[in-house]
Amino acid sequence: MIKLNNVSKKYGTRKALDDITLTLPQGKIVGLVGENGSGKTTLLKLMAGLLTPNSGFAMYDGSRITRKVASRIAYMPDTDLFYPYFTVAQLFEFYESQFPDFNPTKAKDLAQFLNVSLDSKMKTLSKGNRGRVKIAATLGREADYYLLDEPFSGLDPMVRDDIAKGLIRFTDPGRQTVIMSTHELKEVEPLLDEIVVLKGNRMIAHEAVDVIRDTYGKDATSWMVSLFREGS
Repeated sequence: MIKLNNVSKKYGTRKALDDITLTLPQGKIVGLVGENGSGKTTLLKLMAGLLTPNSGFAMYDGSRITRKVASRIAYMPDTDLFYPYFTVAQLFEFYESQFPDFNPTKAKDLAQFLNVSLDSKMKTLSKGNRGRVKIAATLGREADYYLLDEPFSGLDPMVRDDIAKGLIRFTDPGRQTVIMSTHELKEVEPLLDEIVVLKGNRMIAHEAVDVIRDTYGKDATSWMVSLFREGS
């Protein structure tokens, strides 16, 4: 599992994360929510081994997280970092050369499920179709954790729906965890098992969606809004 103990991160003098303690077991879909600038991307990069905490510890299965953890954790940034002249098939071949756990058959099945042609060049695809390819390439890995930074941002409702279905169909809930950041909780709430809420670069809540509904009598979006209004 991933565990963060009193993790803080600064960029120069600006504190991006302040004293985060969090445990994320396998087999869950977790929403990382909060306002823009609350530290969601920084937290994902710390878990992916792309950043190092200034204080505290980020651990995976009892060992400190470093860049080597990329062999077990798949990270999808919110930006397009693909070679524009690659076809989708060539992109999958590149991923296969970089990640031993990449399953090209699974990635191609995902692309077909998401209605993306393997012959299409990345530079010719719409933003929505690039979003589909990003998900296919990321979930094509047989990773323990998938860290997705704003996977639905800027996409139309049909694309979002397709990606949500792909997340459910092509991940194993018995052993794999999906952690996705978003500032639009309502869109992803039906997918989620747990929610982590960041505000002002601190974690103000970590709760199971079922507990929110049963204990507070609210949907997750209303619950989060009440947290912010209470000034937690």
